[in-house]
Amino acid sequence: MDIDVSDKSLPIFAALDSSVRIKIIQLLSQQKMNVSEISKSIGLSSPITVSHLNKLEKAHLIRTEKKGNQRIASLNIDTINISFPKQLYIPFENWQVEIPVGQYTNFDVTPTCGLGGQKGFIGQVDHPSYFMDPKRYEADILWFGQGFVEYQIPNYLQNTQQLEMIELTVELSSEFPFSNNTWLSDITVSIDNHEIGTWTSPGDFSDTRGRYTPDWVADDMNQYGMLKTFRIAKQGSYIDGLAASDTDITMIDTEKNSWTLRFEIKDSATNIGGCTIFGNKFGNHDQGIKSTIYFSK
Repeated sequence: MDIDVSDKSLPIFAALDSSVRIKIIQLLSQQKMNVSEISKSIGLSSPITVSHLNKLEKAHLIRTEKKGNQRIASLNIDTINISFPKQLYIPFENWQVEIPVGQYTNFDVTPTCGLGGQKGFIGQVDHPSYFMDPKRYEADILWFGQGFVEYQIPNYLQNTQQLEMIELTVELSSEFPFSNNTWLSDITVSIDNHEIGTWTSPGDFSDTRGRYTPDWVADDMNQYGMLKTFRIAKQGSYIDGLAASDTDITMIDTEKNSWTLRFEIKDSATNIGGCTIFGNKFGNHDQGIKSTIYFSK
């Protein structure tokens, strides 16, 4: 589950603001339980236990079902990602380019792989040749088991401007047939063969539906990823603010018309678990691959 710091997330924060409800979540992480079993385990009456369960279910943290006279509770999610508001105190000018997921310029991928748009799959799944389908530009999600896809970031720098930083934000996850909430994958991101770093995705998530994922996508298929920030600065490269490599902004050739952005699952990766890239109207973030270029004069 992906949430942000806003009023719409208050039911989730409120549901977690209780040691009793935390205990219930811990119990349900081990097995499904009925109201009587939960009540006995936490030492509270059934009516009070039901009240706590209702708050957890309202926040979509658990789900319940009726089996005869019993109400059975189980966890609805196993991960919560919180996106905090970002602030960058940088006195630089910038421009932004949002690249559609289907606008890749090169690829070499192996199954499982495929493309999807707002109305369904684009071409056949698990056939890399369909990554050249003319309708690929309509893709808002793509996935592959191993290999890479590349995009071009346009360079609009003028002669009087100095490149200071490149920042990329993109929603990513692992790739597993249908989905797997615990499936590690080492996703390496680079620009012009200069590695920004490798992020280990924890899974290919379907514990809850993606906020923007179209209705045609089945509940047990990958629903959303995690919004990641990759940055190249003078001091080096960072993933979500943490140092990731020694690649610095001086290594980027500003004379080129464009820079090649690559998402890759290497043959040498420790965790070869595929890559899914989410774009507009898919996942939890209604965006393509956002690039922000900071410069000074």
